[in-house]
Amino acid sequence: MSLDSLKASVPDFAKDLKLNLGSVIGNSDLPQQQLWGTVLSCAIAARSPRVLRELEPEAKANLSPEAYTAAKSAAAVMAMNNVFYRTRHLLSDPEYGTLRAGLRMNVIGNPGVEKVDFELWSLAVSAINGCGQCLDSHEQVLRKAGVDRETIQEAFKIASVIQAVAVTLDAEAALDAEAVLAGE
Repeated sequence: MSLDSLKASVPDFAKDLKLNLGSVIGNSDLPQQQLWGTVLSCAIAARSPRVLRELEPEAKANLSPEAYTAAKSAAAVMAMNNVFYRTRHLLSDPEYGTLRAGLRMNVIGNPGVEKVDFELWSLAVSAINGCGQCLDSHEQVLRKAGVDRETIQEAFKIASVIQAVAVTLDAEAALDAEAVLAGE
């Protein structure tokens, strides 16, 4: 299971995704830890068992045990935060923004890796989950830490391609299952 296997499974009608998958991961300028932490956290956030099974072994091989755990932690905590903060932002009553969240998020303060790496992974997961408030928050932290816009964009390019591949492969699997059930 690998990036090459995942690319080979992308159908011909989604050739752009196959090419983009190869370029955003294979030709990334991100350091290995930032790259593979982004890949792993996004593969988890994309919720596709196939994509996760294909990309996780390579991510694990390219990350320290601490970074591997931190990338998984970024996906986990942002799954909660993205729903919470997106909902609070979307509600028309601004009073929700004044209430204490009361949710534990200790891993953000002590992720076990460089704070910039964890913030980058959190931003990428927030892109998949569509939380504008979280995107703004993580982008501001990254910019204050001196991270350039190109690096930040690289993370959400990876997120967008992994999400698109996940949606495409899951749709094809569902259609294949439907065809089998229909006896085609």
